Amino acid sequence: MKHWLTALASVSAPKILVTVATVLGSGPREPGAKMVITADELFDTIGGGHLEMKATEIARAMLAMPDTMLAAQRRLERFPLGPSLGQCCGGVVHLAFERVASDNLTHLNCLNQRWRLGLDTWRLLALDSDQAVTLCDDNATHLAGPVWPAILPVAIDVLTACQVLTDTTGQRWLLDSCLAEKAHLMLFGAGHVGAAIVRALADLPCRITWVDEREDMFPTRLAANVIVEATDTPEALIAGAAPGTSFLVMTHSHALDRRLSEHILRRHDICWFGLIGSQTKRVQFERRLRERGIPATRMTDMVCPIGLPGIHGKQPAVIAASVVAQLLQVWEEHELQQQKALGRMLTKIAASASQITGKTANPEAKAEIMDKEECHLLAKR
Repeated sequence: MKHWLTALASVSAPKILVTVATVLGSGPREPGAKMVITADELFDTIGGGHLEMKATEIARAMLAMPDTMLAAQRRLERFPLGPSLGQCCGGVVHLAFERVASDNLTHLNCLNQRWRLGLDTWRLLALDSDQAVTLCDDNATHLAGPVWPAILPVAIDVLTACQVLTDTTGQRWLLDSCLAEKAHLMLFGAGHVGAAIVRALADLPCRITWVDEREDMFPTRLAANVIVEATDTPEALIAGAAPGTSFLVMTHSHALDRRLSEHILRRHDICWFGLIGSQTKRVQFERRLRERGIPATRMTDMVCPIGLPGIHGKQPAVIAASVVAQLLQVWEEHELQQQKALGRMLTKIAASASQITGKTANPEAKAEIMDKEECHLLAKR
């Protein structure tokens, strides 16, 4: 399934971007979920079923109108899922419809570049006019399009993926997050198994940095979430990786595998580390790594063999399916722990702020708390 952002950039036909603006109660997809609709094709999904069918009908009706009409450019529609659509979710979903011009290369290129780099972007869309889209980062710094309207507040609630705002004149705006995938896998090795894993991850919510010194091993066509690094100094990529990166080592050389494993285990801020191989390989690597000064306690962070227990097939596609399922479990748990940590921090900040504001004002203490709060809000998840 082609990602909505890839479809916007690559499909030349007239198209409508549909965004889940708000969800009250239960819905098939979360706020911020998107799909792209042309007269003949659908890309990505807002959850399928009757809701998606109605969205497709509305979008194609918009495409059939003269594009000079506002009704052909922007719409916000309300859908009660139970009574009107017969879906058992039972909630209420608001969908924003937006005609996207293929010639708006600045907007699309900026979005694509930031998404591939793992950077979050926010889109401000006027729902009651055809004003061009404003792009900004999560600190409200302007990136592209018109400047932020003075009739709207500047603050961005980065904990809410999508919001419908009303300005001082009563006009509605969609503040829409285009959040980069936070799960990041740095995969070393472009052999059969590495290639199978990259293919299996192509449509999943993650970013992949695929590393091998043999440039001719990489395919000519890559998924949108893959960046290739053809380098003979892969250790530098490990050193420069962001905290929370996952690592998977499966190169053509055991000596290189050991060297990379050592560099990875010297970091204490990784999300996950997997090494392809048998239990025998693990024992050998543990001995060599201890000789290189890696503490025995760090060995528990090296997953070898990789993959889910009970799956024993050796075909590259079987290994890939098992490892990808394992990674999804790891990433979802990591995401949950980050959300819990953020919730605890915000609760603590709120309690501290309440104590201070209830006493004689201390500007320095208040400023310190606001700095912390801003920092953690910008950390999002």
